[in-house]
Amino acid sequence: MTETKTSTVGALLDEGIRHLSGLTGASRDAPVGLEARLLLAHVMQIPRARIISHPETATDAASVVEYRRLLARRAAGEPLAYLTGRREFWSLDLVVTPDVLVPRPETELLVERALTLRPAANGFVADLGTGSGAIALSLARERPRWRVLATDISAAALEIARVNAAALGLTQVQFRQGDWYAPVRGERFDLIVSNPPYIAGDDPALGVLRHEPRLALTPGGDPFESLLTVVRGAVQHLKPQGWLVLEHGATQGAQVCEALVLAGFRHVRSHPDLAGHERTTEGQR
Repeated sequence: MTETKTSTVGALLDEGIRHLSGLTGASRDAPVGLEARLLLAHVMQIPRARIISHPETATDAASVVEYRRLLARRAAGEPLAYLTGRREFWSLDLVVTPDVLVPRPETELLVERALTLRPAANGFVADLGTGSGAIALSLARERPRWRVLATDISAAALEIARVNAAALGLTQVQFRQGDWYAPVRGERFDLIVSNPPYIAGDDPALGVLRHEPRLALTPGGDPFESLLTVVRGAVQHLKPQGWLVLEHGATQGAQVCEALVLAGFRHVRSHPDLAGHERTTEGQR
């Protein structure tokens, strides 16, 4: 990169695009263009649109240094959300740190299915392994009269979820620490949702995801272990006619369906994400 000095946002944006793409002619409309713009807006604390509408806006040396530092981290594979500290999910602006998974667009399908299966205004709902709180808070936003209980084994993750709940004013969400059903002994729910770790411990994909918390990505050697734990425990924690909705890997739909049927669930079915991969599976007690 060039030496540190003041510049304009337009010049810095072009520099960022070149750095992230390695292609001198990369377009501002390409994905790397959007990422470079998001990072620059974050550093400059200005709206993204202003970078395009006022490219002559002057920068200061400190902003140039910080922008280049974030560009280097992004080029090394660190998720954009960890660099900006924010991620949008279900139209919610969430705080995100390396203590939690980066919420993915495909997980919005889990929220969509949960809302479809439980249209009632009232309900008692559990989100197991809540992470940033993305699923629990989305459900609470859409169903203000639901009681939502969100759990996670990670105290650090729960702290981020609490921060997000407070910022969004979603006071009906309660948080408890513990492993899967341990924090909800003796309680029964109208709906249980979960996006558990489902990647095999030796899967090369974990290398790409190395910046995200391993505990939230893989249960270890058997990628199906956490999914089975959630399925088998759900019968004791669902009210009659209650639903379990799970996110899982793109090739795990058939296994999850089989596990639900063996556990006594009915109306078992999987649903594809926008890429056409079976991503969520549901069953009714």
